Amino acid sequence: MLEDRTTAASSATVWPAAYPQGYAVVDVETTGLARDDRIISAAVYRLDARGEVEDHWYTLVDPERAPGPVWIHGLTSEVLRGAPRFPDIAEEFAARLDGRVLVAHNAVFDWQMIAREYARAKREAPVRQRLCTIALSKALSLPLPNHKLESLAAHFGVVQQRAHHALDDARVLAEAFRPSLLAAAAGGVRLPLHECRPLTEWTDRPAPRIGQQAGYGGHRQSSWRPSRKRPACPYPNPGRYEEGKRLKQGMRVAFSGDTSVERDLLEDRAAEAGLHVATSLSRLTSLLVTNDPDSGTSKVVKARQFGTPVVDEAAFGQLLADVEPADG
Repeated sequence: MLEDRTTAASSATVWPAAYPQGYAVVDVETTGLARDDRIISAAVYRLDARGEVEDHWYTLVDPERAPGPVWIHGLTSEVLRGAPRFPDIAEEFAARLDGRVLVAHNAVFDWQMIAREYARAKREAPVRQRLCTIALSKALSLPLPNHKLESLAAHFGVVQQRAHHALDDARVLAEAFRPSLLAAAAGGVRLPLHECRPLTEWTDRPAPRIGQQAGYGGHRQSSWRPSRKRPACPYPNPGRYEEGKRLKQGMRVAFSGDTSVERDLLEDRAAEAGLHVATSLSRLTSLLVTNDPDSGTSKVVKARQFGTPVVDEAAFGQLLADVEPADG
């Protein structure tokens, strides 16, 4: 009945011309949540411009390591034995993504995992934009008790059959996305689209893990990146960056959004140059680095409120090459 109602309503809706022409609803299951973890299964539902399903695809992936939390995803080493490695499925996966907006529940997680797998395979995923269904549900002011996939599914009457199975999670999300897309179109809501930048420089070294990897028991929390402890910056904050001048040791630098150089590497270089890498943005922040100043992320919004200078990744790379020493 849900499909009948949304199809009928869709035909009566004036569709915004600025909306994308196709979507790839994606779910990946992984060996864990850290930056060195691997994809072990992937599913894609391709949808047309109005959210109608065109086809779907699913594959297991040999992670070339232990499968991680089997009690969650159910994929043991025995089940994965003989599965293709990521480079073996990269072309087919890319064909499913090509020319479409990647849609996922907490899309930054799925996108980062996909981007790293393509970087390992010395390729680039053909994804230029992503849409997070958590962000979309917030934009629509849906009355959800929390941001879990199961809550979004229940709101639209979609039945989950196998939670944390990539194919079923992708199906559930595709079915919940269609009425969400319809509601956005009917209400003239701007879709929360974000630019995706494939990784051109990255490292496969393990990131330090401090404590438990929080959040895997629920579906994809936004704080999936493990915290990294760097030595405190030894220099006082000299204030804000001024356009046309050099960065100075001690300046507080924050980052927002996708970068072509993996974030950890970029942050390491900033710290090595004597800058203070800030995880949040405040009135004391000297500079925000982002490739998408119109993204509407909390850091971008605060930068506007505080008048914090903003530069893109390329400009920041040039500034890093000539950082002024701290006074004294």
